[in-house]
Amino acid sequence: MIDWDALTAELQGIEVISDPNQVAKLSQDYHTFSPILQAQLDGKKGDLVVRPTTEAEVMQAATTCVKYRVPVTIRGAGTGNYGQCVPLHGGVVLDMSRMQAIRWIKSGVARVEAGVKLAALDKKARETGWEMRMAPSTYRTATIGGFIAGGSGGIGSINYGQLRDRGNINAIRVVTMEDEPRAIELRGDDIHKVNHAWGINGIITELEIPLGAAYPWTEVIVTFESFMAAAHFGQALGDADGMIKKLISIFAWSIPSYFGARQYIPDGTHAALLMVAEPSLELLPGLVQEYGGCITYQRSQQDAGKGVNLAEFTWNHTTLHARNADPSITYLQSLFPADKNLQMVDHMYRYFGDEVMMHLEFIRVGGRTVPAALQLVQYTTEERLNEIIRYHEEHGIFIANPHTYIIEDGGRKVIDPEQMKFKQMVDPYGLLNPGKIKALMRS
Repeated sequence: MIDWDALTAELQGIEVISDPNQVAKLSQDYHTFSPILQAQLDGKKGDLVVRPTTEAEVMQAATTCVKYRVPVTIRGAGTGNYGQCVPLHGGVVLDMSRMQAIRWIKSGVARVEAGVKLAALDKKARETGWEMRMAPSTYRTATIGGFIAGGSGGIGSINYGQLRDRGNINAIRVVTMEDEPRAIELRGDDIHKVNHAWGINGIITELEIPLGAAYPWTEVIVTFESFMAAAHFGQALGDADGMIKKLISIFAWSIPSYFGARQYIPDGTHAALLMVAEPSLELLPGLVQEYGGCITYQRSQQDAGKGVNLAEFTWNHTTLHARNADPSITYLQSLFPADKNLQMVDHMYRYFGDEVMMHLEFIRVGGRTVPAALQLVQYTTEERLNEIIRYHEEHGIFIANPHTYIIEDGGRKVIDPEQMKFKQMVDPYGLLNPGKIKALMRS
């Protein structure tokens, strides 16, 4: 039995939240996008929330939780979708959002604390001629630590691939959960011991990430009478190496009917939402015309604050907008095989129709432009959802299942052996986010 009063006393000087309503709220993320996870994680919450502001306070919290053998679930802004920050076994929710120092930005690299918001970092970086290489659609509220621990890519992945690609993270500093916690800095390929590990392998306190050259971006909406014309246009723009772009999102009708920006998308048409650098803008109309499209909206960076913000209709914000209109909608995360990507996109689009609404995000994988997808699914039953997933996998489409809180059953399929070795070293009592790794549940 944990003596919570004694534990709290040892956290003196650190903000501790014990109000049940606040603790419950800070134990959640957007796993409610999945009806499966919504049922499985219902009522799961921590016992306390602890909010450190310095690495020294993180060390103090880690020492205390190890002493009392209390589970620790690490939280950024709670913008994830898989229950990564939902505690399965109570304990302490370690909210890192107060660690917001930007240590430095120089020579295209930023050193930041884990709680820095992506939008704040991007704004500061742009003052020096740089910007974030990639960010999720939740960039206004998401933290850099949460993005590294739970994310994979986003706006900008058309240029830089995904976080797991070599060169997209320089260093990660973590605090361990040993009897005597340490701060360890991982650099180079060693960062993969912690990257996208859902907070099971140490408490991320600082990160060092490379930036990209900042461009003046123009947001563009292009509409098409044919979905596959829109998809082929997206592929062609992605393949145009000389054209600088940051976002290529393609939507089959009726997804645009859920958007607040739909006055620019006539009923029944299919849409491309783009971010193109101003130096490449002159070349865009010719490519649009080649695929039978029509530019219906254009906003330059100088007009920021006016009109809609297209980035917030893309990636998984698309699912958010759709669910605001129809809460029965859920989604998939897919990657189409590079050798027959658009052929398979066409097949799935026609095969499922409106039951699985096609939403493509073009990204760079292994040096090639490929369509990833965040399809919207009209949910009926768990059995039918699993049938849809199986049909995709039987046709060679990789599904990063967003309807599980188990790492191996989601995007990874298997746990990285190096991550397991590192976990055994830094978390010998298995206190960090327990219950999320199938391999440990078997042992």
